[in-house]
Amino acid sequence: MPRVRTASYHLFSGILAAIFLMPLIWVTLNSLKSPQEAARQPPTWFPESLSLDSYRELAAYGEGIGVYLLNSAILCLLVVTGCTAVCVLAGYGFARFEFRGKKLLFAATLLILMVPYATILLPLYIVLGWFGLTDTVIGLALVLIMFQLPFGVFLMRNSFETIPRELEEAALVDGCGNVQALRHVSLRLVAPGIVTVALFSFIASWNEFLAPLIFLNDGARYTLPVMLVNLQSGAYGVVDYGPLQAGIVLAVGPVLIVYLALQRYYVAGLINGALRG
Repeated sequence: MPRVRTASYHLFSGILAAIFLMPLIWVTLNSLKSPQEAARQPPTWFPESLSLDSYRELAAYGEGIGVYLLNSAILCLLVVTGCTAVCVLAGYGFARFEFRGKKLLFAATLLILMVPYATILLPLYIVLGWFGLTDTVIGLALVLIMFQLPFGVFLMRNSFETIPRELEEAALVDGCGNVQALRHVSLRLVAPGIVTVALFSFIASWNEFLAPLIFLNDGARYTLPVMLVNLQSGAYGVVDYGPLQAGIVLAVGPVLIVYLALQRYYVAGLINGALRG
């Protein structure tokens, strides 16, 4: 019976994995077809001959695929750095210090999750205009950081609360300050939680479409998702499937690589963050 149960588990997992991988495999194969073959009806399963013409057309689209990839990379770097730094410090403060209004402030932070995303884009656009940050990557990054804070702060607070206070107290007895104890003791123990926050921030900012569409006006500052939607509309409403699917491969690739590289830290971070509520 144990062997049958194990075999059934692996069989079911394999089928489920194949279902999820099929669209990725299909898109990758289509991106390696010539643009004419990629648009053929009915479609072919495998390329008749491998071609990089779709990637060449994609590279020449608009400002160039490199510009859009660079814009997305810069945005992700700003969001991941800012969100991770703020969430670590805020989570540590909520977990270790007592101050007036602590529970109210933490609840107010979590209430951001209840605000419909699209309903406050216009007020945020006006606020960014006051500071001269409209149509800038920095202004867009600040908006995305704000929406990632509730989950990140909650996760980091729970991660810090799983660490025995005695470890930090021992560091304080040895002459460390609170910042040094955080740096040399606590941060190493909550590394999975930090990776989880960074990973969620990266995926959210890399895939974000609505906020860049609203806050960015210059086509040279567009991120990859906005460029792909513009590419999908095509000239006279005709979809150029080859370059579009090549762009999808480039959009999915970095997320897939980062997730596979950090998967074990991601799982550990979620488990540690869920131990305390």
